[in-house]
Amino acid sequence: MSEMRELYPFLYSGGGDLDSVMAEVSSSTIEKAQEIVALRQTVLAVDGARLQACAERMAQAFRDGGRLFTFGNGGSSTDAQDVAALFLNPGGQDRPLPALALTTDVAVMTALSNDIGFEVVFARQLGAFGRPGDIALGLSTSGNSANLIRAFEEAMRRGMLTIGLAGHTGGQMAELDDLDHLFTVPSSSVHRIQEAQTTIYHVLWELTQYAL
Repeated sequence: MSEMRELYPFLYSGGGDLDSVMAEVSSSTIEKAQEIVALRQTVLAVDGARLQACAERMAQAFRDGGRLFTFGNGGSSTDAQDVAALFLNPGGQDRPLPALALTTDVAVMTALSNDIGFEVVFARQLGAFGRPGDIALGLSTSGNSANLIRAFEEAMRRGMLTIGLAGHTGGQMAELDDLDHLFTVPSSSVHRIQEAQTTIYHVLWELTQYAL
């Protein structure tokens, strides 16, 4: 026990013992797990039919030769790359589909940010690569990222299918009248939002594969 106190003094700083600290950690973990399960169930119950409709439109876009472009900032950038990888390299017998994350080319991202502004890093790429019938999927926990709004506006101008994943009430994404599909996670926690968004895009992928 003395070695534990020396190695992890912060566990004992409040005067409690290790058992009580671990009990608090365990309780917090269980509470968070229950919270995300309930949140995912709520999202799927509310948006189940809309997810199906969105997946069917995605499947039709792929049938017609469309490609998927994904984008986001920070943790949502990582999720955007995960979405693209999931569609492009699903593994097993599932059909690989053309998908590209717009966050992976550091040279392009930094050039656009430095020369023009960070708000155009996704819109300019969609302007160069996007065409009618392609799919633009953007993720944000707030829904207020300026570069995502600009990207969706560009995608709409080009006749692309637009899909937004946001948190809370959807932010500025919810104000885009012509956004084809918007899925919001009713939470103010960034962590819970991102966890639920992971479920949303995995469901979209599975339903799209089924539709194909």
